[in-house]
Amino acid sequence: MATKKVFSTQDGNLNTISLVSSRSVPYKDIDLTFAAKPNGEVYKKNDAAAVQQALKNLILTNHFEKPFQPFFGGNIRALLFELADDNIDEEIIDNIQSQVEVYEPRVLLRDINVNSDPDNNAIKVTIEYQILNSEELFTFTTSISRLR
Repeated sequence: MATKKVFSTQDGNLNTISLVSSRSVPYKDIDLTFAAKPNGEVYKKNDAAAVQQALKNLILTNHFEKPFQPFFGGNIRALLFELADDNIDEEIIDNIQSQVEVYEPRVLLRDINVNSDPDNNAIKVTIEYQILNSEELFTFTTSISRLR
């Protein structure tokens, strides 16, 4: 990754110089199962698994579920019982896109597919995304339906 930097007059160089740098950031998170290793530590998620866990939590969280951040989350379960019209799929896609842009900067969205089944009160969401600093594409699929 080449970065352009302009030095000040105190540096003695007013030209624009390209600095080449490469930075690999490891992504780490605690496994939310909170399972303990034999030595008593908690398991950790690394790289793609950590990002997928964070994306899943972001998408499946409703508004007002996270203290002090009332608009955190995709709010999909709240839309499960809305009136069935053509706009509900677009609203879910817009919610997911805006939440990922704000709260998950490690993810670059490629495609979002939403299949709603209003007769059974079910929604299936498939997200294709890329993790920054990676060329690999990942897919996250979840189905949400009513319990009774």
